[in-house]
Amino acid sequence: MLRELILTTVGAGSLLREKIEDEVKILEKKGKIKKSDAKDFLNKLEKKGKLEDKKIKKELRGHLKELINELGLVTKKDLKKFKEELEK
Repeated sequence: MLRELILTTVGAGSLLREKIEDEVKILEKKGKIKKSDAKDFLNKLEKKGKLEDKKIKKELRGHLKELINELGLVTKKDLKKFKEELEK
């Protein structure tokens, strides 16, 4: 379920980006926006998107860690520690 959510989010983001780029190109062709302004806008949009992506991933990791702790699931770190204790 989580995988589908992530893939859907990525797909929606990609589609949105394409639509925005298409609209900016249309405005550029109609002379409503300068080419340099269009490039600046798209660059700013891309930069903001990357920042949001990092923020969302960080929040998602935090929520997943909380969920793992609440469910009492074993992590790789736990298994490694257990293995090291067994080898002593």
